[in-house]
Amino acid sequence: MKAYVPDDHDYKTKSQIGRIFCVSSYLGLIGWFTLWHLFLMPAPTANPWVIWLIHLAPLLAFAHVIYTGKPRGHAWLCFVLLLLFIQAVLAASNPNTWLYGIGYTLLCSTLFISAMMYTRWKARYNKQLAHWESQAETTESKAEPTVNE
Repeated sequence: MKAYVPDDHDYKTKSQIGRIFCVSSYLGLIGWFTLWHLFLMPAPTANPWVIWLIHLAPLLAFAHVIYTGKPRGHAWLCFVLLLLFIQAVLAASNPNTWLYGIGYTLLCSTLFISAMMYTRWKARYNKQLAHWESQAETTESKAEPTVNE
């Protein structure tokens, strides 16, 4: 692991903003799937609830990660979002589902970027905290008087 190089960035605020964008785009993507597959364009030849659940399954697998805010899980979410992004671009290129595809692409892109930046900023904030704690321990050990008998 590389040594921490102190800087003056406010990673706490940045990670909080990234988390807000991540949670909102995650919920937006779930809402977009629900709106499209159950209300706007339900599948006429199949059960729309099954189609909706199939589209939602990869996202629901990360619900606990989004809820707890674990940075490593957000990084894994980015890998899964790449597959969803491919599906979104294909839907956007189809004349029948272009509106669905555009919204899907925008929400996937926003979720990918916010999850990636949250992971980065949260990791840097954790390094900052560890650095500050080690600095505090160092100053405490220097401040304690030694007793010579």
